[in-house]
Amino acid sequence: MRVILAEDSILLREGLARLLAEEGHEVVGAFGDAETLVGATEALRPDVVVVDIRMPPTHTDEGLRAAVEIRERLPGTGVLVLSQHVERSYAARLLATGAERVGYLLKDRVAQVEEFLDALERIGAGGAAIDPEVVRQLVVRSAHADPLSRLTPREREVLQVLAEGCTNAAIGRRLHLSLSAVEKHLNAVFDKLELRGTEGHSPRILAVLRYLEA
Repeated sequence: MRVILAEDSILLREGLARLLAEEGHEVVGAFGDAETLVGATEALRPDVVVVDIRMPPTHTDEGLRAAVEIRERLPGTGVLVLSQHVERSYAARLLATGAERVGYLLKDRVAQVEEFLDALERIGAGGAAIDPEVVRQLVVRSAHADPLSRLTPREREVLQVLAEGCTNAAIGRRLHLSLSAVEKHLNAVFDKLELRGTEGHSPRILAVLRYLEA
């Protein structure tokens, strides 16, 4: 894949560039700030942009705002956002743009090379990759929210794995469930969260967003 990196830590930026090159990917741009990222993405048209949430000059949400703008302008470009900590509101803002070609990973996950590369490839292929720790914290925080409280423990587990960007088959493998059982639990989730008949929107995406909004 063709990849753009935006990370203000030169050590991490150069490390990622070397890792991606060794795996056969092409790093077509590497930036230490987010100011030129959107324009560079429009010009270079990478498959995936990897961007840190907190970038110069204020180290608040420059990277996130650039990621959201890229999602709006270039929906065919994948975006993988890196964060030092779980930022619930930031995750919600990113996923509000849709749950395709998008990822949100904690920086600690980058050190687990296989998981990072798998997330990157899933995003490049049109899928999603949400850090399990991000999902776990969001689930814990929303455990008492209505209508999420209507879900059974198993339905909550299925939705948690779904929120990581997994397919039904992957959910089944993770939780040792048959495909029909996964579909049954997901249908129950969609019904309990009242996501049926929402024209123009995928209930899978809406279910994940309901977690983030709760």
